[in-house]
Amino acid sequence: MKKFSDLTEREVLAVAIAAEEEDSRIYLAFAEDLAERYPDSAKVFEGMAEEEQGHRRLLLDLYENRFGPNLPPIRRDDVKGFLKRRPIWLTKNLSLDTIRKQAELMELEAERFYTRAAEQTTDVGVRRLLGDLAVQEKGHEVRAGELAEEYLGHGAREEEDKTRHRMFVLQYIQPGLAGLMDGSVSTLAPLFAAAFATHQNWQTFVVGLAASIGAGISMGFAEALSDDGSLTGRGSPWARGFVCGLMTTLGGLGHTLPYLVPDTWPNAFWIATGIAGVVVFFELWAIAFVRARYMDTPFLQAVFQIVLGGAIVLAVGILIGAA
Repeated sequence: MKKFSDLTEREVLAVAIAAEEEDSRIYLAFAEDLAERYPDSAKVFEGMAEEEQGHRRLLLDLYENRFGPNLPPIRRDDVKGFLKRRPIWLTKNLSLDTIRKQAELMELEAERFYTRAAEQTTDVGVRRLLGDLAVQEKGHEVRAGELAEEYLGHGAREEEDKTRHRMFVLQYIQPGLAGLMDGSVSTLAPLFAAAFATHQNWQTFVVGLAASIGAGISMGFAEALSDDGSLTGRGSPWARGFVCGLMTTLGGLGHTLPYLVPDTWPNAFWIATGIAGVVVFFELWAIAFVRARYMDTPFLQAVFQIVLGGAIVLAVGILIGAA
């Protein structure tokens, strides 16, 4: 890779042309990705892509006047100091806020590049154009605001807020809730079976810990591999898998931790089991609340489904362990 200070004026212009072309394609990719979810914001990025294409044409005209039609094969990836752009296939299904932050970072880097390039060049015409482009890139945030005002009226903003909420539910709440339900309910039977079979807190804790971590790993991979998000718009599969696996583990650990009560305490088993029972009660009610709050499930129906199901699993575990 070359140092920025070692670039010739011809190479500086060639890098700038390639950068503007690439940024324009990135903005168009953002617009295409947002078209179905946030159509009005997609128009904003289309407008920003047009701005980048205009910059590219100015740079090309200047380059041809100075150096002719042949561009040297150099891009910003060949120059030290540039931030690496994420491959287009990694920008799919990103949240709107993440895309906007990425665009802000791109504009900031472009401004810094043109400022340094203008300081380095000695040609008056090249220096003037690069300085003008630095000012324009700095003003792109203002331009983005103007485009947003043009395309994002009050009604469009409200609609996009609703879409953002739905995407948040699909990408985080839904996998997290699925994990919490599985971790809280599915680990009840092995935990309480081990508890009533051994009446030993430490052995019970080990069983609960293994069940919680094992269930978390299993649910995490199952969620990640079930849907890549390309059609459903549910976002990164690995992010969903991490959320699901983490919540599964936490759901199981909640009623496992009370069995850390030392076996040397008087009535240690019953103390730990009593605390675990209280934790289970609050876990199930919390799950019912989340289902009612985010999944549009009537609260009483959610309570009936979760609490009743959890109580049955708990009873099964106790009966098997006490048999």
